[in-house]
Amino acid sequence: MGFETITVERNGRLVIVSLNRPQSMNAMDGVMLRELANCFEALQNESTIQLLILKGSGKVFSAGGDIKAMLGNDGEESFDIEEIMVDISRIVKSFYSLPMVTIAAVHGAAAGLGFSLALSSDIIIAEEDCKLAMNFIGIGLIPDGAGHFFMKERLSVPKAKQMIWAGEVLNGAAAKKIGLVDEVVENGTAIEQAGQLAQKLLHSPLAAMIETKKILHAQKQAELNNILEMEAETQIRMRKTADHLEGIRAFVEKRPANFEGK
Repeated sequence: MGFETITVERNGRLVIVSLNRPQSMNAMDGVMLRELANCFEALQNESTIQLLILKGSGKVFSAGGDIKAMLGNDGEESFDIEEIMVDISRIVKSFYSLPMVTIAAVHGAAAGLGFSLALSSDIIIAEEDCKLAMNFIGIGLIPDGAGHFFMKERLSVPKAKQMIWAGEVLNGAAAKKIGLVDEVVENGTAIEQAGQLAQKLLHSPLAAMIETKKILHAQKQAELNNILEMEAETQIRMRKTADHLEGIRAFVEKRPANFEGK
């Protein structure tokens, strides 16, 4: 598989997928979203792969959606939101149902859609001082990438709402304390630790582990699909609001947003 914005490295029963836009903090533009969807859909048919490590190149895991790409030179949104939401749904559905154990190695930061993607992994390893944020609220949006689903799965509904509404930035230790990540490691070691865990799992009964994943995820698939559909419909509406436009302009201009609830 040849890609522009991600790399895919296969090593026996292990595959490593890297977000590879380091100059943009691995922010996800339309090309990356489409390539991730194509990659994960193709991996559905790789019956000999049992483990996947998901990581980011450069200084961070992913800054989330490419907010600067949302605005054209005229200050208006410059992409097809419906097409973007289709690709996001493709990513989540295919990644969630992969017949392999998935490990996210999070360093630097995972924000917005980047955090949703990390949360979709079976095992999340995060560095002590990395910044984790479901911060869609800061630009007047709701979480997408099934952020509602994965936050609810790891927290409770009340706590998921509170986290989403607050858009709070957590470090690895704080996220581990409330159950949003599984392991916290020293700064600069997440990718190495993910590799060591992968080697340990390769000497485990992975076939049985994957069957357990299939059984448990199958019970949740319909709910996941419904949440993705609702997120897409709602996000399309939210992107037409005055609050959203103010939010992304404030982000680009590096100033506080003046939201009016509209």
